[in-house]
Amino acid sequence: MAALSALPRAFSSVPKVLRSSNAVPALVARPAAVPFRQRQLSVRAQASPAEVAAFTNEQKGAKDSFDYRVFFKQGSKTVSPWHEIPLFTGDGDNLHYICEIPKETSAKMEVATGEECNPIKQDEKKGKLRFYPYNINWNYGLLPQTWEDPGSKDTQLDAAGDNDPVDVVEIGSGVHRQGGVYKVKPLGIYAMIDDGELDWKVIAISLDDPKAEMVNDVADVEKHFPGELEKVMVWFRDYKIPDGKPANKYGFDNKCMDRAFANKVIQETHEAYVALKSGKRSNTEELSLI
Repeated sequence: MAALSALPRAFSSVPKVLRSSNAVPALVARPAAVPFRQRQLSVRAQASPAEVAAFTNEQKGAKDSFDYRVFFKQGSKTVSPWHEIPLFTGDGDNLHYICEIPKETSAKMEVATGEECNPIKQDEKKGKLRFYPYNINWNYGLLPQTWEDPGSKDTQLDAAGDNDPVDVVEIGSGVHRQGGVYKVKPLGIYAMIDDGELDWKVIAISLDDPKAEMVNDVADVEKHFPGELEKVMVWFRDYKIPDGKPANKYGFDNKCMDRAFANKVIQETHEAYVALKSGKRSNTEELSLI
């Protein structure tokens, strides 16, 4: 098992701020820094690129039902998308992400971290299946082998993790398949605060998107996808309002932090995952680690 090493905190001294309904998220220019190298620290043997491409899905139960599940298969073996798919592709700082919710759909699907093999299922609350009040406009999913630790509070943002893998908002033009595993380039990150919990949103683009080579950071997103960052911020800020709930909040003045910042957060959450998976951090949340 690779040893864990402490990284410098990625956070600036910017205090937590509450949402401003008219605020437009400005781009953040980060100071020059020593190049940051991501490191795969998983405690399990990693899948090769060919094996990642060979992952298939098996659906069980009827859609829009409590029994619906999307399992991940590697040959005849059922595997966990959270644990068995490597975070890093081995190609620079590109990442694997798993699509839970294809763009322009409304069913709130998620990898079930509390179930064995972590299949995708529809979220539920108070005995009802959950749907967004309107379609999500991007492909949405998670980064495998990451975890936002609810026992670790960020003092700058005054919030602890939400007990889930890190979320990805993929802004490319294609529609991704639910349960698909894709290579993406991280571009930036929002520090969303959902009911007091820190819920990072990585902004990314699929490597096979026609604009992938043009965008490498938040400034490029604004240039080639004008207004898209604000749309993402507003959508996730306000989607609970139709259900009578308060708007979500953001740290860092509602800003989308840059790619270097996102990489550091991703590395930190990967280290938190490794600590959980290896037993260094007790599994007090009763998550399924197989």
